Amino acid sequence: MRVVQLFIFLSLTGFFFAQPKDKAYGINDCKGAISIFKNGNYDLQFLGKPSTKSIVSKYSSLDELSESNQLWVSFVASNSGLVYFKASKKQGYLQMVVFKQEKDICEEINRGIAEIERLHLGKTERVVGLDDDMKKGILYPIKLQKGEKIVVLFTTTKADRSHISLSWFFKTEITNVHTSKVIDKRTDDFAPTFSISLRDKKTNKPIVGTILIKDSKTFDGYYTASDLLLNVERRSKIIIETEVPNYHLKDTILNVSPFDNQELILKLSEVEDGQQVVLEDIEFVPGTSEVTEKSYPKLKRLKDFMLLNSNISIEIQGHVYAPGKNSMLGQRISEARAKRVKKYLIDHGVDKNRIRTKGFGNTKPIYEKPRFSYEEQANRRVEILILGGGKKKDMPNSDSGQIKN
Repeated sequence: MRVVQLFIFLSLTGFFFAQPKDKAYGINDCKGAISIFKNGNYDLQFLGKPSTKSIVSKYSSLDELSESNQLWVSFVASNSGLVYFKASKKQGYLQMVVFKQEKDICEEINRGIAEIERLHLGKTERVVGLDDDMKKGILYPIKLQKGEKIVVLFTTTKADRSHISLSWFFKTEITNVHTSKVIDKRTDDFAPTFSISLRDKKTNKPIVGTILIKDSKTFDGYYTASDLLLNVERRSKIIIETEVPNYHLKDTILNVSPFDNQELILKLSEVEDGQQVVLEDIEFVPGTSEVTEKSYPKLKRLKDFMLLNSNISIEIQGHVYAPGKNSMLGQRISEARAKRVKKYLIDHGVDKNRIRTKGFGNTKPIYEKPRFSYEEQANRRVEILILGGGKKKDMPNSDSGQIKN
């Protein structure tokens, strides 16, 4: 993403982002908050002084807030969607308070009636923000409707004039997937074209979804489209993640070249009740419910699927590989594996009431008599059954809707 530098020049009167006729407000005041208009990376600097107005006295939950050094940021949603951001500084700590209101939010804060949506008051973390991958200082993303506004208050130690690196990302909600939207990011009409297209697997019609390109120095980015057109400047291996509401996720790793036209058509399966989905590349240490390290990216994508489709409920089914009859130990391990996946989802923001678990031991192997290690690993697996919230089946369908690379 392009880095946007916000330089704050200080003089006797200060540099202010909002200057009403009767009074000027600095970025250490809500009414002087830095306005974020688009996704990007920003470099901000504390002024090293407090606001003229105290908010601690207005909110009992803010007793531990350091008010001696404040920096405010604001954002208004142009569409419905989710707010993500990450703020970090090299030394010291960061505190964070996120307020949300539709009307005059700063006045509501001064009166102590604006809603506090997220709050981190610890004095040990140098990184705070909103993200699906929650940990210390990182809280749930915030859902905003079109026109809603949030302001974020960052505080740190007194007289600290250090910089904050702020990465801001607003993920627009897709309301109509059954349409087409072409985004053309090509800059050279004579250079080869790399195109990505999203299509419904059954109808082959365009569907609008999010396309996230990762690990590419040329065009890392997030796009909402059915068709994306790009130029490739150098050979590289890229990761493409796609998300469409009410469709299974589909991720791809691809080598791209600047010398040839390339077309990638991703056909996505719609979520249907009763569908059985194999969670590929989620592996366990043999004889245990311990997930292998390389499986966590796939667990994260399952979590993404559940958060994207909040109407979906599932049954997580655990299986083991064990020759012979089903044993009590094998049954327990298969149940523990299903519960381990459920715990991961709950820990990362998925409602526990949407998930149930079941273990099958070794009673449903994919390979009855495995000859190779990969066949044994395939039997040692997790599947999900779509219980509700998906499309009702019109007729029997053999498509398993597998999530694959």
